[in-house]
Order: sequence, then structure tokens, then C-alpha cells
Amino acid sequence: MNALFTFIVIVQVLSALIIIGLVLLQHGKGADMGAAFGSGASGSLFGASGSSNFLSRSTGVAAAIFFGATLALAFIGNRHDAVSGGVMENLPAVPASNSSTPASPAPAQAAPTTPAANEAPKAAGTPPAAGASRNAADQANQIPK
Repeated sequence: MNALFTFIVIVQVLSALIIIGLVLLQHGKGADMGAAFGSGASGSLFGASGSSNFLSRSTGVAAAIFFGATLALAFIGNRHDAVSGGVMENLPAVPASNSSTPASPAPAQAAPTTPAANEAPKAAGTPPAAGASRNAADQANQIPK
């Protein structure tokens, strides 16, 4: 299904680029004024009728392909698979162990040392140093790893 989606996106992008190129090649309504002053279209590649019929039909075909690819992408993108639950329900089942011994605990990590932890305790009436309170606040906001 993913390959089909990628193919349709490629078709849509190519048809959009073709439409842009064909629209830029076409003459506007005011381009017919130049034919009155000697730039005749009778000797052009597309004949006396000019390139308007060929380019306009080519643009119409490219637009139809673009709209068809857009509808196909909308149809494919709107299809939902019947999923009963979330991501966690799709995990493989882990067999429960029947042993009565608990799992070995993880080794305890040493507490990080900070300069505030290494300072000697101060007297009860003295305010803490600015650096010590900042380090304590930073340590309180840290997320354990």
C-alpha cells in the first residue's frame, strides 16, 4: 500500500509541474495584438491555428490527471485499518516468571556531589550563601536519569 501511495504522489507532482509548464507556454489574450504587426502564426510549428488548441487540450489532460491523483490520495489517506487498541496492545506478550525469588535490585547509584553538599553546616541564625541556595534549587529541578 505504501508503494501505491508513493506512486500516486509522484504522478501528482509530475502532473502539477506539467500544468505549470503548459500554462507558461500559452499565450495570453493580449498576445493576438502582435499578429497584426507582422508576427504571423502561419509559419509556426502548430500551423495557422496556432498552438492554442494543442496546449489547451494538453493542459486539460494534465489537469484531469492531477485531479484524479488528488482524489486517489484522498481516498487512500482516508482509509483506516481496523485497529482495536493502541500501540502498547501490539507488543508481544512477556511470559510471567514462576520463581518465588524477587528479581535482583539494581545497583544503587552514588549521589552526585555538589559544592553546596561539601560545605560545613552553618549556624542556625545565618542566611545561606547565594551559591548554595542556587545549587540546591538547581538540584531540586533536575530530572533523575
